[in-house]
Amino acid sequence: MYILLDWFFTFLHVAIIGFNLLGWIWVRTRKAHFICVMLTLFSWLVLGIWYGIGYCPITDWQWQVKEQLGETDLPNSFVKYYADKITGRNISANLIDTVTAVAFGFSVTIAIYFKVLSLRKR
Repeated sequence: MYILLDWFFTFLHVAIIGFNLLGWIWVRTRKAHFICVMLTLFSWLVLGIWYGIGYCPITDWQWQVKEQLGETDLPNSFVKYYADKITGRNISANLIDTVTAVAFGFSVTIAIYFKVLSLRKR
């Protein structure tokens, strides 16, 4: 059961990250993209007040599953975990966090831009 949950959370993470980065491209998904980006921003910054900046409940839940599967010393970041796993290297957490923040910052900026643009058209 835990293996299935781990796969589920991995798929969910990849889907959310992909949508946050690319969902603005299609006009039909821009409203959902804006909502998804704002929810992610809320999690990172508002929930981050209590749990640490960049907090993601999905990562928290997945790490609980991975601990049940016997994994230890998990990083704070899903992106760091898989970047290390895919490359076989121990990539700097600061580098991963910086790249993640810049990419997400772009997504937030573009989401707000298209939201303002859509409001001006009305």
